[in-house]
Amino acid sequence: MSRFILIFTLIFTTTLTSNALPLQKPKSYEGYEKINGWYMSEKLDGIRGYWNGKELLSKNGNPIYAPKWFLKNFPPFKLDGELWTKRGNFENIQSIVLDKNPSAKWKQITYNIFEVPNQNGNFKLRLQKAKNWFAKHKNPHVNIIKQIVNKDRYHVENFLKEIEKIGGEGVIIKNPKPLYFSGRSAHILKVKSFKDMEGTVIAINPGKGKFKNIMGSLSLKLANGVVFKLGGGFSLRDRKNPPKIGRKVTFKYYGFTKNKKPKFASFMRVRKKE
Repeated sequence: MSRFILIFTLIFTTTLTSNALPLQKPKSYEGYEKINGWYMSEKLDGIRGYWNGKELLSKNGNPIYAPKWFLKNFPPFKLDGELWTKRGNFENIQSIVLDKNPSAKWKQITYNIFEVPNQNGNFKLRLQKAKNWFAKHKNPHVNIIKQIVNKDRYHVENFLKEIEKIGGEGVIIKNPKPLYFSGRSAHILKVKSFKDMEGTVIAINPGKGKFKNIMGSLSLKLANGVVFKLGGGFSLRDRKNPPKIGRKVTFKYYGFTKNKKPKFASFMRVRKKE
């Protein structure tokens, strides 16, 4: 009986995760890495869109219902990019991109390409393939994200300050030499003044004092099983309408306590279901 349960569990788990795409994922920049000559670009805070040559998919492999006019002249080869409008507009982007009934609001969205999966050559050559395609097959909604050659760690730190001044989220730096790869790798790094992570809401805790009769904090469970209370970063509107139990929320933090709980954690947003 136990063997049957184990086999069923494996099959069930595989089914649930079979749609996940083999995407590139950055590690966090620590400051000691040798990044001279790497490419750097602004990290856009949007919804990731993976073009498989036929349709646009979310990072979890689910269809994104973009209008046909938006996808006009997309190539027969794969693309990886960010669906985005402007800085500080994540909630609006989510509502547009993840709507199964695409609206005219898609006119606000641009597709910003940062990789061309499974193509030959280094990073520069792979991006050039996308540039060449869209030079001949015009689409006003498509951009190739500008890449800047990084000189040293001071260069990337100053670039990060510039991005943050204009409301940007962070910077991506990437080793341009390797052939295409998937998975999390030290060849691509995320640079931020703070780090962020997601947790699942397991309890809504009542407030006290000025927050009496509304939400005071959320109890979150992290992927590693750690549970902690998130009480900062919420607007009054958030506290009156807290995310439901079971939803995932994103928060920023600055390191960990000795008990492996996030330090100075602050609410950022609710992750919309994909």
